[in-house]
Amino acid sequence: MSNTHQSAEKVAAHILGFPRIGARRELKFAQEQFWRGEIGEAELATVGKTLRRTHWQWQREAGLDVVTVGDFAWYDQMLGAAVLFGSVPARFGFDAKTLTLAQYFELARGNAAQPAMEMTKWFDTNYHYLVPELDAKTSFDGGVDWLFHEVEEALTLGHAVKVVLPGPLTFLWLSKAKQPGYDKLALLPALLQAYTRVIDRLAALKVQWLQLDEPALALDLPQAWLDACQPAYDALAARGVSLLLATYFDDVSAHAGLIKRLPVQGVHLDLVRAPQQLQAFVDGWHSEKVLSLGVINGRNVWVSDLNGILATLRPLAERLGERLWLSASCSLLHVPVDLAQESKLDGELQAWLAFAKQKLAELNVLKGALNGADVHAALATNAQAIASRKTSPRIHNPAVAERVAALTLADSRRHSPFALRQAAQRARFNLPLLPTTTIGSFPQTAEIRAARAAFKRGELSAAAYEAAMQAEIALVVHKQDELGLDVPVHGEAERNDMVEYFGEQLSGYAFSEYGWVQSYGSRCVKPPLLFGDVARPQAMTVAWSQYAQSLTTKPMKGMLTGPVTILQWSFVRDDQPRETTCLQIALAIRDEVCDLENAGIGIIQIDEPAFREGLPLKHAQWAEYLEWAGRAFRVSASGVQDATQIHTHMCYSEFNDILPAIAAMDADVITIETSRSDMELLEAFGEFHYPNEIGPGVYDIHSPRVPPVTEMLRLIAKALEVIPADRLWINPDCGLKTRGWPETEAALANMLDATRQARAALAEGRKLVVDVAKTAPVAAGACGCSGQ
Repeated sequence: MSNTHQSAEKVAAHILGFPRIGARRELKFAQEQFWRGEIGEAELATVGKTLRRTHWQWQREAGLDVVTVGDFAWYDQMLGAAVLFGSVPARFGFDAKTLTLAQYFELARGNAAQPAMEMTKWFDTNYHYLVPELDAKTSFDGGVDWLFHEVEEALTLGHAVKVVLPGPLTFLWLSKAKQPGYDKLALLPALLQAYTRVIDRLAALKVQWLQLDEPALALDLPQAWLDACQPAYDALAARGVSLLLATYFDDVSAHAGLIKRLPVQGVHLDLVRAPQQLQAFVDGWHSEKVLSLGVINGRNVWVSDLNGILATLRPLAERLGERLWLSASCSLLHVPVDLAQESKLDGELQAWLAFAKQKLAELNVLKGALNGADVHAALATNAQAIASRKTSPRIHNPAVAERVAALTLADSRRHSPFALRQAAQRARFNLPLLPTTTIGSFPQTAEIRAARAAFKRGELSAAAYEAAMQAEIALVVHKQDELGLDVPVHGEAERNDMVEYFGEQLSGYAFSEYGWVQSYGSRCVKPPLLFGDVARPQAMTVAWSQYAQSLTTKPMKGMLTGPVTILQWSFVRDDQPRETTCLQIALAIRDEVCDLENAGIGIIQIDEPAFREGLPLKHAQWAEYLEWAGRAFRVSASGVQDATQIHTHMCYSEFNDILPAIAAMDADVITIETSRSDMELLEAFGEFHYPNEIGPGVYDIHSPRVPPVTEMLRLIAKALEVIPADRLWINPDCGLKTRGWPETEAALANMLDATRQARAALAEGRKLVVDVAKTAPVAAGACGCSGQ
């Protein structure tokens, strides 16, 4: 690996990407200041430059042979690639070559005239990417030069540079055709021309390596896409820049022959997710190609077993020498930045952890060990941490294990089929046609966050904090009654995060102070550390829901996060099957559901926005996952009587292929995110004849935009075409935590106005007709979210 600061060592080390948000979420806060007009583009650019320089310096200090450039993005790397290639959605009317940061953010967040671009999950992670919009008129004529400016920054600082971009197949596969039936693959030749222009400019800057991320190769791709791989990379070869084809998230050994034939100078494999694929690539490996092995987990926070990894690597190092590169399994985007900031984790637990910066150090130890450096002390410390975690008594709770083992089939079934439950629930609640509700959270104001922070610092007493939260709950309930919502919620003022809040009250969990990761844009989450057996020592939400119910005669909806989502959005222990851990969480949630019912809360929502996120990338593994994930949800929900109504909410789209599994969850009501897809997703539920009640979102909460009544009315009309009116609920797409009160009240008022008009049309027996000319356009595609 050519390097301006390279030693004579053989085995090299690099990373596929580094978190962009900053150790203290500096990027988030600067973005939001920019959006509020408090700083300008120059000030925001300075924050980005400072973060990039810091992260590059950390990589260099850790002994990595190159720094990775191109992993920084103002919002998302797929959007970054789109504006680099010039494929900006025409509906915005922007010139890609002169695009400003303000316009870039409008693509991601929408504006008064246009809804935002579609946003959905990056494979099976909780990171969300912006979905490029393609059609037969899409061009890739070039856009902004931001990437090249970043390369020049790094080179000026004396770094050896490896640039990273989404690979052409993955970029195209993850994009969305805006015309029904249009074959995106037809755009590959034009897209490849854009890549070659980028490569030629990188060659002119003397960049030696370009990493092209192709995680799509881990999917069950159609044959036509696999057939396109060879000619695509033939077109990119021999242009003066060495290509590293990076695969991750699953096994690509089925394509080993194809990948080994490609005219690239290196290939990266994820040996954390798929260690079994190594042999398929080592056998017959090209004598001049690099093999990059992802041996450090880029998606979890536990210390790696460095001695165990070295046992695998040593024979490979002898065989491959300088052609062996060491790396994390995938980009470190998915883990927090720096463990050294943590001051409240106890010493034993902290010794078990490695955040992004510490993973750089792990790579350095592995590299040093293979290149003859004295790293015995580091390896001994690592071995001690691994042994401590295996033997610590805080990991295992025999009572929890016994309870999971005692589960029976009856524990995952409601007492009666849905039709009988529905009759009991209608008699109990007497809700109007097209009942209205929200998904759970209401705006988390600065006052709420300040009170919570003061309480955590010990500056606010428990009684004062409770009083402050009760005041917020009273405000939320009063506003919902004024608006006329049929099923109110308490607003979740007391909750910092829909997973962290519950984890803080469950045994087996620990929490970092600064363990933030990016979910989308400026939205960051702090996943709990799930290190041991999970149990619920006491009720978690009952008092808040009881208080809220005391303020209204309408049925208050209790709000819980489901077991699959708590699992998916935590950093989960890796010493037992995820299924076992999920059932432990399910039993804890089941206890809470039963306590809510006993407290008089008759409608209980168990959110599962991450249900599909956990789906394996390979279809062959779907059935096993769907069986245990669905069972875990049913265990959490099935301890109640027929007249108690169980809701669930799902934010992730593309349910078409798992609708039987969703129906098997047997929730009385499911609410889903559909507004950005123009109700496209709902058509699948209609064709499937989804048996229970359903609430498709009629407006997008991820944007500050307030949709007009006509726009929501049109979506309700589309929903009524596929869902019978007596099974249809009306609600926003997701929770309202990230929105401000003015836009929240305005949007909900419009939603309720649209609902009243729809009810009037149904009562009069007339078809709901909407003047489409007065309705703003809606972007096709569905949106994923990161919770409420």
